[in-house]
Amino acid sequence: MKTTRKIIQIDEELCDGCGQCVPDCAEGSLKIIDGKARLVADKLCDGLGACLGSCPTGALKIIERDADEFDEKAVEEYLEQEKAKAAKVKEQPKTMDCGCASSHIQSFAARPLAAVSPCQSANTPARIDMAKGGSSELTHWPVQIRLIPAHAPFLQNADILVAADCTAVAARNFQEKYLAGKTVMMGCPKFDDAESYVQRFAEIITTCNIKSLTILIMEVPCCASMNVIIQKAMERAGKTVPVEQITISTRGEELARKTW
Repeated sequence: MKTTRKIIQIDEELCDGCGQCVPDCAEGSLKIIDGKARLVADKLCDGLGACLGSCPTGALKIIERDADEFDEKAVEEYLEQEKAKAAKVKEQPKTMDCGCASSHIQSFAARPLAAVSPCQSANTPARIDMAKGGSSELTHWPVQIRLIPAHAPFLQNADILVAADCTAVAARNFQEKYLAGKTVMMGCPKFDDAESYVQRFAEIITTCNIKSLTILIMEVPCCASMNVIIQKAMERAGKTVPVEQITISTRGEELARKTW
């Protein structure tokens, strides 16, 4: 039944899809869809505006309009459905989207430096780091947040690098400066499901005794929600972990570091 009541309104022109509003909606009525915050259903929004303070662009406001009445029972059912979906995400998938087997959790050390003759050394391009033999700093597989189960052995007692996808392309020295010595988990806080990220990190923080978290994000507003995701995960886990947040520009320059 429709009635005139208070409800959230989203200005799509102002919304940049950062997703910071999503974790603050206890009813789960907000989602990022096609790069914008969307109201899932009128009956799921209580109109109290708990999400307003999270929006950095002012895209959210409370208005009065004809809408379906707020339905607490529908909210409970919806949250249960979302919880069930999140539980499926927790399970290690049998295959990646590309069809590759992701059930095979892999841990591996950097390749040892092979013996290099003076002749080979002289004919090796200068851009290759001979100290590392050109090998990767990556020590495990998979690397995507949604594909790494909380029980993956390489998460135990780890220093974890939570890197927004774009950082690896923007930062020329990503591996040497940010990845070396860390377990990396990569994802996009704008286009991926924020709630599943919160649940995944909450599990990891609860069970893996991790040493530290480094959040590597871009300067663009949508990346800031990665901080919100980690904060919510620690709240849900009831446990804090030392966090360093590093922000880089779209040109790969390091702009800021802060701890919290």
